[in-house]
Amino acid sequence: MTDSSGTPTRSAVKPGLRERMRATIRAEVTQVALRLFIEQGFDRTTVDQIAAEAGLSRASLFRHFGTKEDIVLVDLEAIGRQIADALAARPDEERPWEALRRAFDVLTRMNEAEPDQTLSYLRMLQDTPSLRARHFEKQLRWQEMMAPEIARRLGASPDRPEDPRPSALVAAALACLDAASTGWVACAGAVPLTVLLDRAMGAFTD
Repeated sequence: MTDSSGTPTRSAVKPGLRERMRATIRAEVTQVALRLFIEQGFDRTTVDQIAAEAGLSRASLFRHFGTKEDIVLVDLEAIGRQIADALAARPDEERPWEALRRAFDVLTRMNEAEPDQTLSYLRMLQDTPSLRARHFEKQLRWQEMMAPEIARRLGASPDRPEDPRPSALVAAALACLDAASTGWVACAGAVPLTVLLDRAMGAFTD
């Protein structure tokens, strides 16, 4: 909304500013938490420690994050949307399995940008049962985001939601991603994640 001079009114500017401030705080808390988790371990790091280092009260921290696990996994929803968008942008003539593989390039590019941090993050994820369980819940949301595009590529009718093929393909691709990530951690990054992902997904086409 603008005033008569075309200048944004206070009500139009304020929500955007609040959202930017909220995003900045969340990013700072996540950075502090990840450092503490990697240094001390997830279970040995308390919410009070994270809040103190981030300059927040415990109550303020929980206004930004629902659980301690969410501090680590907060970005997964947005990453899932990026993958779903990348999948939708793949050429229509591309086979669904190949389109899924190429959509995961969103993740492999992140990995290549910060390999050491990503390796530490994935190792912590795999070593912490509560994080693994929460991560699995987030990945189910990824599956929900990606399955409609795979259904479209398969020509699956929206009037037949019982068709298991779209969900089966996406679930299998995510399982390959998890297997490749586990292998990448096991070899301490000696083999690039993209190579391991190609091998995992290639096992279904050999």
